[in-house]
Amino acid sequence: MTSQTALPRKPLHPLLKLALELGPLGLFFFANAYAGRFGYGEDQRIYVATALFIAATVVALAVNYALVRKLPIMPMVSGLVVVVFGGLTLFLQDETFIKLKPTIVNTMFGLILLGGLYFRKPLLQIVLDSMFELTEEGWRKLTFRWAMFFFVLAALNEIVWRTQTTDFWVTFKVFGIMPLTLVFALAQTPLLMRYDTSKKEA
Repeated sequence: MTSQTALPRKPLHPLLKLALELGPLGLFFFANAYAGRFGYGEDQRIYVATALFIAATVVALAVNYALVRKLPIMPMVSGLVVVVFGGLTLFLQDETFIKLKPTIVNTMFGLILLGGLYFRKPLLQIVLDSMFELTEEGWRKLTFRWAMFFFVLAALNEIVWRTQTTDFWVTFKVFGIMPLTLVFALAQTPLLMRYDTSKKEA
């Protein structure tokens, strides 16, 4: 007898989803800030923070998968880069690799989104279709805006890590990038409202 179709799992609670996505980053910041209290020298704090960042990222992805039986595309790609470049940072004892991670991830996301637009496939729709219902033009414009924003984030990361201290870069990564992303996302509200198909159908 064939098995019945499995019921879809409930999506993660927004607060839990936020904790899983931002928890590893927060741990990275606090480990870099306070590792010195546990006997680690100033030049070793970033490596302790990186090791904890890798572990926390893997745990967060595992918990996410255990709860919903799938992994979000963007956190999964970002997590893979964290493991690879964080691992290189620890293995080679060179913090450059972990500092390059945001540049690589954001550039990759920007290129993927632009590539999707080129082939008339706004890939952002695949990532966010459970959150918004937009027209084809709306998805196209939103995808282009996010692609450009990812490139801006990549450029900002390059400027900061190449011109500032490691501590400043870690602080900027946590308290600079996230607020900028939130502000940018909120700034897209008029576009979302203009091309919202759910309101038109209602």
